[in-house]
Amino acid sequence: MVSALARREHSRHELEQKFLPLAESAQALAEILDSLQQHGLLSDARFAQSLARSRGARFGVRRIAFELQNKGVAEHHAAAAIDQLSQTESDRLREVWQKKFGSAPESFEQAARQQRFLQQRGFSSSLIRDFFRALSRHR
Repeated sequence: MVSALARREHSRHELEQKFLPLAESAQALAEILDSLQQHGLLSDARFAQSLARSRGARFGVRRIAFELQNKGVAEHHAAAAIDQLSQTESDRLREVWQKKFGSAPESFEQAARQQRFLQQRGFSSSLIRDFFRALSRHR
């Protein structure tokens, strides 16, 4: 279990799912996980920050919030990580768009395709709409 934590941060829920089939009992596994938390080796807050930092360059707040929820991270830990990402979301959207497309769409179909791509990456519709309005004004 410690070797899994040495490779990358994990949420408590992830480790429970991963090691429950191998554990003597659910109670024994819970005691081990409690011990890891007490010694600072397992932290959902640290996991949330790590995931937000690593995925933030490519994905929007909605997608990262969804991933944190699926990983079983407590709401308050997820909210802290998401708050930090929200402050830079428009800049990150611009970087993702620039890397993928690089130039303003020349047709409605291209614009729709670019907007769908950004939505699938987890950026909000209002932020995408504002970005494309600003993009069309600068042409």
